Amino acid sequence: MAKILEDISRTFNEFLLLPNLTDERCIPSNVNLKTPLVKFKKGEEPKISLNIPMVSAIMQSVSGEKMAISLAREGGCSFIYGAQSIESQAEMVRNVKKYKAGFITSDSNVKSDATLREVLALIDKTGHSTVMITENGEPNGKFLGLVTDKDYRVSRANLEDRIDMYMVPKEKIVYANKGITLHEANDIIWENKISCLPVLDTHGNLDSLVFRKDYESDKENPYSLLDDNKRFIVGAGINTRDYARKSSSFSR
Repeated sequence: MAKILEDISRTFNEFLLLPNLTDERCIPSNVNLKTPLVKFKKGEEPKISLNIPMVSAIMQSVSGEKMAISLAREGGCSFIYGAQSIESQAEMVRNVKKYKAGFITSDSNVKSDATLREVLALIDKTGHSTVMITENGEPNGKFLGLVTDKDYRVSRANLEDRIDMYMVPKEKIVYANKGITLHEANDIIWENKISCLPVLDTHGNLDSLVFRKDYESDKENPYSLLDDNKRFIVGAGINTRDYARKSSSFSR
């Protein structure tokens, strides 16, 4: 029901913003938009805070992997929509978490006897132009070498050729040993002018990868919302019916 307010009405034009009421400290770089994302007790530091006060709606047409990555890069947080299977939603969360990290587990791997056709299919699936060659084709298998899209010419190559005909062998690759810090890994990348640094364990197995693009992304996006492992923070929408099942899926 409409109400009649007896107070005097005002329009924006009736107000005057007085200048010279701010000092030299009031500049954009000094503005702090940090906003708590979770409940916290008075006097305590929130466990999770946003760097910008922005989250995305838990809707299928809004909060997918791309939105989660883009928003976390700017300092906000997305909540992956729940109108899908638990397995599918958990996989989307995992994809966001592994998109940006200092040390990431390789998800583009093949055996040395894989064909160029198979490698091209993998690249088309993952969108990654660098593929690791391991003895068993697994992300933590014995490291044999790597291949990038600069190592072959599709127009002139035989798609049935074994990929070890094109790969750069381990002996010619700059790599690091497990235990190296991210700062040290980035120094190696820049000193050797490489885009990808494989990190191996003491048995020569592939442990993780460090990419130059992640370092550059850090510099371009200083307010990215990251967890303790330097991965993007992302949420997931759940309902009361699926709470217990989804909680166990995401914890894995």
